Amino acid sequence: MRTLRRYLPQLTLLPSLILVAVTVYGFIALTVVLSLTRSKMLPRFDRWEGFSNYAKVWNHPRWEVAMENFAIFGVLYIGGTMLIGLMLAILIDQRVRAEGALRTIYLYPMALSFIVTGVAWQWIMAPDLGLERAFQIWGWESFRFDWIKQSDMAIYCVVIAGVWQASGFVMALFLAALRGINPEILSAARMDGASAPRIYWHVIIPALRPAFLTAIVVQGHLAIKSYDLVVALTRGGPGYSTELPSTFMYEFTFSRNEMALGASSAVMMLILVTVLIVPYLYSELRNDR
Repeated sequence: MRTLRRYLPQLTLLPSLILVAVTVYGFIALTVVLSLTRSKMLPRFDRWEGFSNYAKVWNHPRWEVAMENFAIFGVLYIGGTMLIGLMLAILIDQRVRAEGALRTIYLYPMALSFIVTGVAWQWIMAPDLGLERAFQIWGWESFRFDWIKQSDMAIYCVVIAGVWQASGFVMALFLAALRGINPEILSAARMDGASAPRIYWHVIIPALRPAFLTAIVVQGHLAIKSYDLVVALTRGGPGYSTELPSTFMYEFTFSRNEMALGASSAVMMLILVTVLIVPYLYSELRNDR
């Protein structure tokens, strides 16, 4: 009986651990194995391709476009959400009136799915239905906003929609961090004659470092796996001008029956996530020490 009580917590967690091991790490291992085969529509483990699938992916023109778009989307999406989130957090931290209502308004987009966000912004950016049409009706007949139909500008439409949805979440992270700063440090800085910009630049923003790191990791992870937003907003077009690694992986795995190539691209996405998360884990472990 004592032995049972001693190992009861481990036994309680065992089903969850087994489920995670199979559904997460097991399928990761399966994806890696598939990337080394010649699988097409169905998995095939009797013919091995080795690492040549990775070379095929990197030499594919659509993957090149996907990585270029990921660089643009990742930098602007993470940078935009960080900048807007920080500004909103600083604004609300001034103890403005109706703070609860403002927080709700800014956080509301995060409650929507990326599919809803994509469809809504598709309507807004549609030249014959959204902003362009509205401004023309209001009298500005020369106004043009047809980025969503331009192959070189459509990716920025995805950025705008993504930043709109995720900025409120980053605001919440920064606001919580701002409220956690010791007020005595700020009082001491004011007594020393520091101006408000200096206090923010030299005291408050450095104190937000953990929040910055968390926001970068979370938003970077969302940027890497962004799929539904692109599909709902542009469907990867015009052509494949808004292709991202996630849409490339889905297209080749399920639409073109190139499972091995799709698995190879999925493994490279996993590597991107790992590169993003490892520095965060290292920082956290170093702080714990």
